[in-house]
Amino acid sequence: MSTDPADARAAGLHLPPGLLRGERGAVARAISRIEQGAPDAAALRATLVPHLGRAHVIGITGAPGAGKSTLVHALLGELLARGQRIAVVAVDPSSPLSGGAVLGDRVRMGEHGAHADVFIRSVASRGHLGGLSPTTRAIVDVLDAAGFHTIIVETVGAGQSEVEIMAVADTRIVVCPPGLGDEVQAIKAGILEIADLLVVSKADLPGADAAARDLREMLHLRAQGAAGAWKVPVLSVHASAGAGMAALADQALAHGGHGGHGRRLHVDPKAAAAAAASARVFRLAAGDPYARATGIVCVRGGPGGAEVQLTLRPDHLNFNGTCHGGVIFALADTAFGLASNSHGTVAAGIDAHITYQQAARAGETLTAQAREVSRSRKLAVYRVDVTRADGRPVSSFTGTVYVTGQHHD
Repeated sequence: MSTDPADARAAGLHLPPGLLRGERGAVARAISRIEQGAPDAAALRATLVPHLGRAHVIGITGAPGAGKSTLVHALLGELLARGQRIAVVAVDPSSPLSGGAVLGDRVRMGEHGAHADVFIRSVASRGHLGGLSPTTRAIVDVLDAAGFHTIIVETVGAGQSEVEIMAVADTRIVVCPPGLGDEVQAIKAGILEIADLLVVSKADLPGADAAARDLREMLHLRAQGAAGAWKVPVLSVHASAGAGMAALADQALAHGGHGGHGRRLHVDPKAAAAAAASARVFRLAAGDPYARATGIVCVRGGPGGAEVQLTLRPDHLNFNGTCHGGVIFALADTAFGLASNSHGTVAAGIDAHITYQQAARAGETLTAQAREVSRSRKLAVYRVDVTRADGRPVSSFTGTVYVTGQHHD
């Protein structure tokens, strides 16, 4: 039995002896207590608080099959070579029989799993939405208190729903594989808002250059940050061959230095909700085949709001050579639908009115901005203003929705 005074104090404060020194057994036992919901789990979490905020938490998220686990394995090796102590929390889908993790990331990362400076834990999502497990944040706290320099959190490949990682990670890496067509386009749009680094995986495959180009173009639609704000890089990697991993590690560490560590300890719930709503709006827009066919592009979203644009083509015109009224209605109605569904609850339009102020012609870009005017438990009202690039009004639209009890996510 240990007689170390620090261990004695830790035991009295519900911390397993050796946890603060990063002893693997102590770390594993603390995580197990949290996962199992032990009676003293809440007390354990409370005693971790003075020891938090030192680790750099990197979140790895993206589409199923994007190569996240291979990338995590390669990033582990790169950071180890730089003298870091690293922990990995790999969130797996739950077994329908046992409720446990089924993919076994620890097996796939076996090369590094036995290293003295590496700790890998697979946890089950247990059906939890958002790409994480209910205990992920608490597990990250344990690893932070244990003194790991970097904690990598790999989410379930749940695609566009993974905005929850923003509340845990200091640096969010979104992994996008090439060659998945419209499906990956929707995923990219849905989680673009949370990315600090965008990574095209499997850079050896055809279509990788096009995927990187698409991501750079999508970044141009993102609102420009203030002076000195972090500029999101787009990187291409071939993780299984180690190609591009040094540059990825450099950028991840640079972002950690830019934004700081321990951001999860100071997350603004309103900011997190706004980012989730924004990601949802982009995802819904990307999944709208009519909007895509018409050429309508979503450029901004948030709680109760959306902004879409359309550059008028010759086939958008009527017999008078000006924009067809139905096209303007479709543009305004798209903004209305996105804004009213931004909260995550399905909203069904029940009434709409539109007025037209001025004509528009081919080559002009129209912008429709929707905002929430009022919202109750069952009804919400929205106003949409359609304008030219110079700000002149083209149309005004008002709509009412019925708020259902169904959820998008």
